[in-house]
Amino acid sequence: MTTPAFIDELRQLVGATHVLTDGDLTAWELDWRRRSHGKALAVVRPANTDEVAAVVRACAKERVSIVAQGGNTGLSVGSTPDDSGTQVVLSLTRMNAVRHIDHANLTMTVDAGCILQSLQDVAEKEGLLFPLSLAAEGSCTIGGNLGTNAGGTQVVRYGNTRELCLGLEVVTAQGEVWDGLKGLRKDNTGYDLRDLFIGSEGTLGIITAATMKLYPQPAAQLTAWAAVPSMQTAIRLLGLAHKQLGAGLTGFEVMGQFALSFVTRHMPQLRIPFTDMKDEAPYCVLLENSDSESEQHARERFESLLELALEDGCVVDAVVAESIAQARELWHVRESIPLAQAEEGPNIKHDISVAASRIPDFVDYADALLQRELPGVRIVNFGHLGDGNLHYNVQAPTEGDAKAFMRDNEDRVNHLVYEAVAKFGGSFSAEHGVGGLKVDKLQKYQSPVALSMMRAIKQALDPLGIMNPGRILPVADNAS
Repeated sequence: MTTPAFIDELRQLVGATHVLTDGDLTAWELDWRRRSHGKALAVVRPANTDEVAAVVRACAKERVSIVAQGGNTGLSVGSTPDDSGTQVVLSLTRMNAVRHIDHANLTMTVDAGCILQSLQDVAEKEGLLFPLSLAAEGSCTIGGNLGTNAGGTQVVRYGNTRELCLGLEVVTAQGEVWDGLKGLRKDNTGYDLRDLFIGSEGTLGIITAATMKLYPQPAAQLTAWAAVPSMQTAIRLLGLAHKQLGAGLTGFEVMGQFALSFVTRHMPQLRIPFTDMKDEAPYCVLLENSDSESEQHARERFESLLELALEDGCVVDAVVAESIAQARELWHVRESIPLAQAEEGPNIKHDISVAASRIPDFVDYADALLQRELPGVRIVNFGHLGDGNLHYNVQAPTEGDAKAFMRDNEDRVNHLVYEAVAKFGGSFSAEHGVGGLKVDKLQKYQSPVALSMMRAIKQALDPLGIMNPGRILPVADNAS
């Protein structure tokens, strides 16, 4: 049971103005998708790592659980408090310094509260590239990206956030500070502690800083939009793109024409290529080619790829953006699909991954399964095909009450989709994490051996169970 003295101690540690207990705390207590509205004991906003460590020690002493939070843009209810009013939300957004840029080592060391887009901009001003890119980049933080091992649109070339990280600084559940920010590409000295904390969603410790990889800015970056006759031919196009462009392939997104129809309906100001080709080309692909030589070289390689694809029959028609503005317009269409789907009405979201080679068969199977079991449902299929990640979403039938459909069928739809994913050897969470939303799914679809190891790690690093309890593992598994 916490006391006023505990709140006073937190105020002494970080400053009274940075411990929020009254007023509207919705910004910290409501999750991004508005599915869960918790209640915090306090929102604490430390300014540096030492203050984080001091707050954790105070919470450990009182057995108060801590929910670390960055931009609160997560999609699996992993960074908002429960409704008990007993948890401290530790907001890291004041910790937003770029500590160091090492041009020779191609790294930058940054605080966990840095906004992703700010890091992209800082790197660009230095003539370098920080390639992590996702829809929430204007508000998500690098600590949250690391905590969830975020993906995004350039995983096909640069990997998830895990692959972009060379080191971490972490405050442990005991309030100690582990400094692992060396930025070494080779360091074979025992267990890789960094990989334990990346993707752990604040359940093992609190990431306070990171050393991230940088890359040279490409000399040119071109975007193309291709209409393809099937998901199978989209995979053939992916193979051709890998062969022709190699490491130059930095983006490969797929969008069903039905998903694009929502953008047409709700955002008519956006121009979308090939919307009149729905019958012969039910999918479109957005490709990005980054070239280290020149725009002319990039365009020649891109056009050569598309010519081969047209001859092969895996592309019906294609267009290459003629300017940066046109390229941004094409990407804006892709990024507008979730917003347009929300305008269409309630929907059931799935962030799944399947080996790229098996995606066509998975889509055929899952589409037929859902139509058989729930006639009239509408499949909104789009995502990062280059790395096997689909946002395979389900919209209610046109007729009837969409909210009632969601209420009555969400669990059934999730079961059908996740069983199909398991049948094809995939994952029910590709890039959004487990959070509190999918804890039961992890228990069902992860192997008993893996779950046993996860529980052992949790018990070893957080024996009091105060770090984001009820996320990833059930609370019963978190308790000492």
